Amino acid sequence: MPHCIPPDPQFTNAGERAVWAALERTLGPDDVLMANVRFTDPAGDREADLIVGLAGGGIVVVEVKGGSLAHNGQHWMQHGATSKRVDPVGQATRVKYLLRDYLDADPRWQRRRIRFGHAVAFPFTNVSPDFALPDCPRWMVLDRADVAADPAELLGLLLEQQENENPPALAHDLLDVVDILTGRMRPQRDVLALMEHREAEANLLTERQAIILPALRLLNRVEIRGGAGSGKTWLAVEQARRLAADGRRVALMCYSRGLAEFLTRWVATLKPRERPAYVGTFHQLGVEWGAPPGSDDDSEYWEVTLPNAMVQLAERRELSERFDAVIIDEAQDFAEAWWPAVLSALADDEEGSLYAFVDEGQRVFARGGRPPIPLVPIVLDENVRNTKPIAQTFGSLAVTQMRYRGGDGDPVLFIPCSEADAISRADDAVDELLAEGWLPEHVALLTTGSRHPEQRERQARGQRDYWSTFWDADQVFYGHVLGFKGLERPAVVLAVNGFGADGRGREKLYVGLSRARDRLVVCGDPERLREVGGEAVYQRLTRGDLT
Repeated sequence: MPHCIPPDPQFTNAGERAVWAALERTLGPDDVLMANVRFTDPAGDREADLIVGLAGGGIVVVEVKGGSLAHNGQHWMQHGATSKRVDPVGQATRVKYLLRDYLDADPRWQRRRIRFGHAVAFPFTNVSPDFALPDCPRWMVLDRADVAADPAELLGLLLEQQENENPPALAHDLLDVVDILTGRMRPQRDVLALMEHREAEANLLTERQAIILPALRLLNRVEIRGGAGSGKTWLAVEQARRLAADGRRVALMCYSRGLAEFLTRWVATLKPRERPAYVGTFHQLGVEWGAPPGSDDDSEYWEVTLPNAMVQLAERRELSERFDAVIIDEAQDFAEAWWPAVLSALADDEEGSLYAFVDEGQRVFARGGRPPIPLVPIVLDENVRNTKPIAQTFGSLAVTQMRYRGGDGDPVLFIPCSEADAISRADDAVDELLAEGWLPEHVALLTTGSRHPEQRERQARGQRDYWSTFWDADQVFYGHVLGFKGLERPAVVLAVNGFGADGRGREKLYVGLSRARDRLVVCGDPERLREVGGEAVYQRLTRGDLT
């Protein structure tokens, strides 16, 4: 299968779709197929229906005309519901020269010479073998039979006849063409301007999700379910802010230290009267109530001992020191044994409010806990944080079928490699993002298996110092998908370097693919990704592969 750009183009007519499908079927893995590429010159806008890059051949601009085509001795006529005069050969020729001039003007191209050609495709018309025009010999036309057979081979033969003075194009030539035409190396200010624009759009869409919050005034026990990118964390903070502003004593909690620090910094920007009484991890609340702190390697303490102690500690506290409402972000992380402690934190065990924000697809910890009380479910079914190409990549992994509202963006870049090489390839990808103009503070490198050496080194200095690097404007953040749930970065490089033996590979992949808002690069073994993520994820990644 060739490198298809975009992976799923939108065509205005059936003819273009038919030729695209035929070329997609017959082109090789090093070839390139692009659709609807627009150019501007003083005479106006021009569009290439298809641009075909043949490794070992060259580049062919293909003008497609559906319906029935015939030449009356002077002009081409296109017959369908109506008849009209068309100029497919002239269109293809003009766009070919526009393409060549555009490449020559780019310093990355350095005016190199390769073979360029142009062709016309009439997928619903039969053209006689002895057809010929001075500007359009028979070998320059793909008719119905040619499209059904092997159009890629015919375009290769066309290049040998149409322009054989220049050398054939190599695979790296085609990748440079893709880079130049897709703008992957935009100047820095363009990268940042687009990022800021998409961030503003994402924030606006997220704020519109607040339409559900007035309904929560009538409900005090609610489970808000939504897939990655649905704005759950924003809604959790906004609900906490509104309740605190109404004079209620609120606890806003989660499991992850990184997310807790994120929430703490966010809440600090609110007006004092809008801030929850407690913001942090579930376990830290127990420590603040007087439980002895435990060590990070004592799982029994965190999973059982501390939660049980929190129930007793809560009973000893005055009702005024407990909470009118508890709000939990990423509540699917909570174990069964933790929920009694959560409920004991409420001042009123009957009327106290509990709001749990959940994504069942992100159960990356083998806990499987559920609250022991009934909660009214509310479903968020719109992805508003990720661009459409990113959201579509992980859409099949979500428990809830989502609608993609996040806008257009760069295609996901997939770098095939072994799991053993994933981290080193990811390091290279980070360097490329920085060269494109992304700032270090915009980029995160996440792993699915063992931690990156840089993450291990930073964590050796302590968790507080480690998480401070998330907000360090001068550093790329290095993390693991398990600790990055609920967080995002404009650009993420995901190193798929294994999934461990806990059987949670699908959930880890889901988290990793969904952490980038604008730009996602994935490094990993294609077959391993197919095995863990399924055919839909595999197809989304490999059909956009440009490496």
